Amino acid sequence: MAQQDNVPVRVEDQGPSLPPRNLGDLLQRIADIADERDEVYFATIMAALGTRSFGPVVLMIGVILVSPLSGIPGLPTTMAVVLLLVSVQLLMKREVFWLPRWLMRRHVSSHRLLKGLRWLDRPARFVDWWLQPRLCPLISDRGAVAIAVICVILSLGMPVLELVPFSTSAVGVAVSAFGLALVSLDGLFVLMGMLYLLVLAGLAVSGFAAG
Repeated sequence: MAQQDNVPVRVEDQGPSLPPRNLGDLLQRIADIADERDEVYFATIMAALGTRSFGPVVLMIGVILVSPLSGIPGLPTTMAVVLLLVSVQLLMKREVFWLPRWLMRRHVSSHRLLKGLRWLDRPARFVDWWLQPRLCPLISDRGAVAIAVICVILSLGMPVLELVPFSTSAVGVAVSAFGLALVSLDGLFVLMGMLYLLVLAGLAVSGFAAG
């Protein structure tokens, strides 16, 4: 019989953990958690990823938004709140992220989570093949601050986007790119994420003008 989580109140209560190295590593850590439980609490995922690094949290949020899990009512808005909180805390130079109790107690069934992870398995292998340390100034301390500011802006718009099913997945692509850049020290993914957002903004403006 699978076990239930003991839900912690604060992220800081968890012991230190090495951050994931790439997308495949992150997915495997979450899958390992889901294999042992009937339901997976957000607090447990945060503890497994580590709470002192901005990149893994951003990558995890992006992965959830891109996956079929984004279709769960309320989950994209929850991820928007998490993204907003951790981004603001990075800008405040906090060493350890804190999240409120109600966020930490959000959970999803292991079956549904594993199904979403399997859907991402092949894209993860393709993405990880391209990752390598490069353009390091883009993921320096100043680069991370710039990414945090962009994430704040994106998080504020996601609750509105949730009104259109799976539209938050478009934002999730950019968030994933920024998370990958920070986790793998690959500044190219910062450029790709920014270019992608510019294209999305251009398409949105063209759509409004045509309407």
